[in-house]
Amino acid sequence: MNGDSGQSGVELSLEDGVLRVALNRPQLHNAMNPEMIKSLFAVFGELRQRDDVRVVVLTGNGRSFCAGADLAFMRAAADYDFEQNVADGGAIFDLMQVIDECPKPVVGRINGAAIGGGIGLVSCCDIAVAVERAKFGLSEVRLGLLPAVISPFVLSKIGESNGRELFLTGERFDAHRARRIGLVQHVVAEADLDSAVDERVQQLLQAAPGAQADAKELIRTVIKQPKVETREYTSRLIARRRASDEGREGMSAFLEKRNPDWQTQKHS
Repeated sequence: MNGDSGQSGVELSLEDGVLRVALNRPQLHNAMNPEMIKSLFAVFGELRQRDDVRVVVLTGNGRSFCAGADLAFMRAAADYDFEQNVADGGAIFDLMQVIDECPKPVVGRINGAAIGGGIGLVSCCDIAVAVERAKFGLSEVRLGLLPAVISPFVLSKIGESNGRELFLTGERFDAHRARRIGLVQHVVAEADLDSAVDERVQQLLQAAPGAQADAKELIRTVIKQPKVETREYTSRLIARRRASDEGREGMSAFLEKRNPDWQTQKHS
């Protein structure tokens, strides 16, 4: 899987188990239109069945990560009827959800501005590394709109308190503030972006892929429930992990002072 996906605005490349998904409308700051949304949904939707992909890196080509919705499409959507706009909003929500629930670790390589729906994409990444010059903004209210369908994913990342301010002001903020509020985990100089992303990817490749998928499901499940209600779920999950091939291999490798097989396998 290499090269541009037709006219979809998404460029894909796969090397050594790492799938690079690049938004590829640089002349429009990688703004999302229905074709890009559909293509991204298809890419992430099939990852559950793909053993050749260990880690996903989501980024943008050019100087921007993602400027949110395409303005030409937004103008056209103004003439949509109510049900058409509901369907469009649902498609954006579904995209955020399929990235958020991707069983593979998703690293955001935030190479520039992330505005509106671009922040939604950042929020769905497990780890986000941003360049210092990156700017962020939930600017919808300044257009008389709302960050509605991305809000569950954004608020899960930045929390209600930060959401109350940023949803209401629509102001721009820099990468260091993005890190302080939890939107991104790392901020680096532009020259160091690729090495910082590669370092995170290499750390992720040390872990067992099945355990990572279960860890992502564990986080989603536990944060939604009171602690006492998670007893049965977490007890069964650790029991299943201990009995799994990965769990047995991991413990054997540790006791035998060798690398587990997922650290030595090559992915084509």
